[in-house]
Amino acid sequence: MNTLIVVAHPNLEHSRVNRALVEAIQKETDIVVHDLYAAYPDGKINVEREQELLDSHDRIIFQYPLFWYSTPPLLKQWFDEVLAYGWAFGPEGEHLKGKEIGIAISTAGTAASYQPGGYNLFTIRDIAKPMEALANYVSAHYLPPFAVHNANHISDEQIEESQIAYASHLKHVRHVQTGGLITINK
Repeated sequence: MNTLIVVAHPNLEHSRVNRALVEAIQKETDIVVHDLYAAYPDGKINVEREQELLDSHDRIIFQYPLFWYSTPPLLKQWFDEVLAYGWAFGPEGEHLKGKEIGIAISTAGTAASYQPGGYNLFTIRDIAKPMEALANYVSAHYLPPFAVHNANHISDEQIEESQIAYASHLKHVRHVQTGGLITINK
């Protein structure tokens, strides 16, 4: 299955976790890594180019650090502009129909902090509901999320474990109606 990884990290070269995840999968022949902040440093998105990328892939993974329980700003802008009425939804908006959509996120907090009663009150699955709703709205299949926690304090060994887990996740994850969460580094 050909996969497009849409990476949305405003400072990828200084990110230990997200950079390591990209490095783990860049050599895969069926995976294309697309760095939004590198492609659009001025914030002017080439919508036609992005839609062509989406059309040419069966699986789309959005990889990003969790920003205030959401996506980084450029990714939100990307959704607003690229997933247009008449292209992604609405009349004749069936370009993403049947494709698989998933997320790979990093958090500063620990896995325990993303549990009911934890510091953040909600699970990653709960926080990612807008992404699941997005997939549903464009008639795509939602994949269980992949998360790497404690990004500011993660050890080199844990990063290596995360790289292996991410590569495996991308090869083996399948969409389900009520999927689980792949979580790394408690």
